[in-house]
Amino acid sequence: MVKAIRVHEAGGPEVLRYEDFELAPPGPGEVQIRQHAVGVNYIDVYYRKGAYPVPSKPFILGNEGAGEIAALGEGVTKFKIGDRVAYAGPLGGYAQARNIEAKFVVPLPENVSYETAAAMMLKGLTAEYLLFRSYKVQPGDTILVHAAAGGVGLILCQWAKALGATVIGTVGSEEKAKLAREAGADETILYRQEDWVARVREITGGKLCHAVYDSVGKTTFPGSLDCLRPFGSFISFGSASGPIEAFDIGLLSQKGSLYAQRPSLFTYMADEARLREMAARLMEAVGSGKVKIAINARYKLEDAAQAHRALEGRETTGATVLLP
Repeated sequence: MVKAIRVHEAGGPEVLRYEDFELAPPGPGEVQIRQHAVGVNYIDVYYRKGAYPVPSKPFILGNEGAGEIAALGEGVTKFKIGDRVAYAGPLGGYAQARNIEAKFVVPLPENVSYETAAAMMLKGLTAEYLLFRSYKVQPGDTILVHAAAGGVGLILCQWAKALGATVIGTVGSEEKAKLAREAGADETILYRQEDWVARVREITGGKLCHAVYDSVGKTTFPGSLDCLRPFGSFISFGSASGPIEAFDIGLLSQKGSLYAQRPSLFTYMADEARLREMAARLMEAVGSGKVKIAINARYKLEDAAQAHRALEGRETTGATVLLP
């Protein structure tokens, strides 16, 4: 038996039940991980509330974590008992131990802690594909990062700066502007108080940006397109303010032969070799100190409901982890 946080019915934080759970041995192609830390993300709230479909009930929340290999399923040869590992993958993270397909699991080097790994897998892998795959950032590029003080935003600012880019970030408050600047943003724009499109034009001397990374959605479109130079890339990877509604694709021609994408992390992760390559690049960036992951809240596993209340109350900055 292991302890886990299980959800029997959709609802508020009170539906998170800390209870015993019978964990079966890992099946073919699976590994069992004894978890040292589990990441908490806003998507967990959506699952808890019933906004996203789940395979069955009761279910266990959580899509990322880190720990040691405790058991191997039939056919698994890439790991051995005791290996340090991290993962981003299917639900099942809020538990002392879990089974997961080995294809979602990556090696964890000694210079990256379990807590850091659990806090960074989803956000860090997202930043990796945005900077190296959706648009390959080059030294001298200028990029715009919306929600620059958010979880992904802070990683984007640090990593893009390390790649030699000029980083402009939009934020909602002076406190968040300070966080973004500390993470490497060259310029910050208070989007609630300023005409942020005009400010981007001013900051760049009218040259505009090579790429815009937009996790906000409805309220920043089509303004994001107006921040791009000809042949620039608009990369929409979230919709915090609501989804972008259908738009006339002719806009991309009118505004400078632009490229527009709506990528998904799980599409990139679907290929095991690519996932390992992405994770290795992320581990190197964090292990070398080029990218720092701020963990500002730690809770015991049994206090998951408290963690959700803080998250929904916007009381958190940086990452939150659960410690089984």
